[in-house]
Order: sequence, then C-alpha cells, then structure tokens
Amino acid sequence: MINPQDRAPYGWAPLVVLFIVGLVDRIENNLLSGLLPLMQKEWGFSDTLAGSIPTAAALAAAIVALPAGYLADRRSRTRILAIVVFCWAIATLGSGLATGFAMFYVMRVFLAAAENIDNPAAGSLLADWYPPLSRAKAYGLTRVTTYLGGIGTLLGGVLGASFGWRTAFLIMVVPGVITAFLCWMLREPPRGRLDRIVAGGADDLAGAAAVEKPPFWRQFGQVMKIPTIVFVCTGLALLTLGLAGVFFWLPSLMVRTFGAGTGSAASLTGLITVVGPVVGTLIGSRLGRTWHGTRKGGRLLAGGGGITIGAAVLAVALMMDNLYALAGLVLVSCTLMSIAIPNMTACLADVVGAASRGLGFAVLQVFTTVGGAFGSLIVGIASDRFGSLLSGMYVLIVPMVVGGLITLGARASFERDAQRVLDEAAR
Repeated sequence: MINPQDRAPYGWAPLVVLFIVGLVDRIENNLLSGLLPLMQKEWGFSDTLAGSIPTAAALAAAIVALPAGYLADRRSRTRILAIVVFCWAIATLGSGLATGFAMFYVMRVFLAAAENIDNPAAGSLLADWYPPLSRAKAYGLTRVTTYLGGIGTLLGGVLGASFGWRTAFLIMVVPGVITAFLCWMLREPPRGRLDRIVAGGADDLAGAAAVEKPPFWRQFGQVMKIPTIVFVCTGLALLTLGLAGVFFWLPSLMVRTFGAGTGSAASLTGLITVVGPVVGTLIGSRLGRTWHGTRKGGRLLAGGGGITIGAAVLAVALMMDNLYALAGLVLVSCTLMSIAIPNMTACLADVVGAASRGLGFAVLQVFTTVGGAFGSLIVGIASDRFGSLLSGMYVLIVPMVVGGLITLGARASFERDAQRVLDEAAR
C-alpha cells in the first residue's frame, strides 16, 4: 500500500538511473561541439555544412518522436530505454570509426534519432514513479542533463586535443553499454497508480494498462487539445532554437574572436553549461515547490520568468569585448533560464493523463527538437555570409524572449488542465 504523502514510493534508484541515461545522452550528443575545430581542420568542411549536422540530426529525431511516444504508452518503457541506449553506444562507435565525413554524418543522424526514442518513455516513467509532490525535483534532476551537455563539450575538447577526436567518441561507447544494462534492470511501475492514489481513487495495480487505448491520431488530437501543452511546447521550442545556436558555436566564438585555445574554449563553455543548469535547477525546484499552489501557475511563473530575463542577460553578454565578462554573463543567463527545467516538465506531467503521457512528452520532444534543429544552421549561414558568428547569435535572442513570454501565458490554463487529470484519475 502506498502512502499518498510519500515523496518516493518506489525509492530514488530509478531517478538515479534516468539521470545517468540523460547525462550519457547529452555527453554523447555534445562531443561534436568541442571537437568541431579539429574535425574541420582534418576534413575542411564549411560552417554551413557543420551547422547542418545538428539540423539533419534533429529533423531525424523529430520524425521518430511521435511513434516513440505512441510506443511508450503501449509497451514496456524500461525495455525501450535499455534497447535505445545500447543503440546510442553503437552509433557512437560508428562515429569514432568513420572513414569519411559522409559516414560520420550518417552516424550522427542515427544517434539523434535513437536518442529521441527514449524521451517519451522516460518522461512517462517518472510520473509513475514519483507523485506530484516530488515531480518538480524528479523532472528537474533528469531534465537538467539536457543542459549538462557542456560536459561533453569539455571532454571532447580536452580528449580531442590530447588524443585526437576519434578517441573521444570511442571512449563514450563504454558508459553507453553500462547504462543500457542499468536500464534493463529497472522494474516497470503500474501506469497511473500514483495519480489515482493522490486523487483519492482506488489503489488499482492494473492501472491504465486495462484502459483501451485510442488509435494514434485520435490520441494525438486529444493531447493537442490541452491548452497548457501548446503554450509550454511552443515557448520551449523557441528557447531551444536560441540555445542550440548559441551554445553550439560558443567554443568557436571564443577561439575566433578572443584567441582562446580549442581545449580552453571547450572547457570554459562546458563549465558554463554545467554550473549554470545545476544552480538554476536547484533554484527552480525550490521556487516551483514554494510557488506551486500559492500563486496562479506558480511553476510556470518561475520558469517563464527565468527564460525571459535570462535571454535578456544573454543579449548583454554577447556585447562584451572581454572573454571573462562574456563567460560570466553567459553563466548568469544560463542559470536563469535553467529555472524552467524542473518546472516546465513537471507541469506537462500534471496536465496529461497517465494513459497518454508518453505521447505528451513526445509532442514536447517534437517541438523542442524542431526548434533546436535550425539554431546552429542559422548561425552558420549568418557567419558565412557576414563573416561574424555574433551576427547569427544576435538574431536568435528575440525568439528566446518570445518563448519565455509564451510560457508565462500558459498560466491561464494550467490549473484547469491539471485538475481535469486528477478528476479523471479518481473515477
């Protein structure tokens, strides 16, 4: 029997495993940013072609996201995670062994597609392992890994400078295989059990498994009719557009504009994108827990406000003509925007019923993936055309600010959508 006031009825071990999954995912994905100067030196491809790698990878990931969400609502989510993480390791191995740029390009696209399959399953699992009382913390600690890709940038730069860029990819195969094994050992929780208990319904172990699932397009339509999802997904898509462009090219900006070494630029960028999200997530978790229920759409107020103010600070940072002034303000900006990490995902879990959470998180993934797909490409094109990385980076500030404002707009519908989920769970 589960106590409705228990913050972790299944323990914290599943959260630790999903944190590791997200961390390995982002490290593998962001190795390229730190290694890019070395790879361009060896293969001689342009900034536009370099910027198109994340774009093509993101579009491939967007294609598989909705089918992955549909699958997560109908199959074992822990098994999906294990298989997908193992596929990451294979794609990373292929990246390190690539004999030419074309083969490398294909491996990065395959890796991105595989990485996107796990997100709906992981998002759905967290809501069934942790009740609303602790969801902000659970989602914060796992989703913060999205912004910890700086570790990959740092490792890529350091390992690439010391041993060559191929070694960095080959080393990451080992943690990928180990993480796949940890996922295989996880036990699948009953769908929707915690929602029913919190709503005062029966503690039915069968959960949502016994509920007949509608066809794909009908289920998709039901999810898209939830106003909060549309607001949050649109806002985060615009934020991701800006972050993807700015942080992909930040090490190159430091090398070209400030004369920093490849390893130093990658390390500094990595430090910023590790410290900022960790501090921002801690602040966001506290604000979300304090403001949830005490202010209208309190979590959205914290997250949307952080995004809006953080984007404005980033605009000021790009005006700096000193490397350390730039880095300091980017760190502040990253911290403020990371306040959204624990709050936005927890809100999404609150407004989507257990039977459709996999698809709900898939929708979020499609929006953010498509948004992030074009950030690096926009900066690359602007750089080739105007001879300045800053030109492209400045273009992306406006969408980030708009994204924060749109997220704040979700406050109008959140309470109503969240209550509907609890009412349905109590039946």
